[in-house]
Amino acid sequence: MTDTPNPFEALFKQAQELTKAFPTVDAFSPKVFEAMMGTMPKDMMEMMFGNTVNKGGLDAKTRLLLTIAGLTTQGAQVDTVFRQTVRHALEAGATEQHIKETIAQTSVFAGIPAMTRALDLAGQVFDERKDDA
Repeated sequence: MTDTPNPFEALFKQAQELTKAFPTVDAFSPKVFEAMMGTMPKDMMEMMFGNTVNKGGLDAKTRLLLTIAGLTTQGAQVDTVFRQTVRHALEAGATEQHIKETIAQTSVFAGIPAMTRALDLAGQVFDERKDDA
């Protein structure tokens, strides 16, 4: 019987070789990349995601708090996405208390580890805002 190579293993090795060809990959930092991302202004968020188009619907702040709840329920797995959503929620008018309560409420469904991780990530954003002030 012959051993057939695993196509996924070959693809993975090929991807590793490809990344070695790009010298800047070693210097890539997700934190630096995250710092380059801007926060959308509140008026723009309201126009795109809030009451401007959907009169009487959810405002941008509420939509972002719901997004934080959903991300927490998933275990707050992607740090950059979670922190960026917290930044946008703050820009849209949510307070630190609103965000903390949203995460705490979600813990009933997501569990304590997910809540703890989400609170830690949100806390990083709160701390960076205090440092900027």
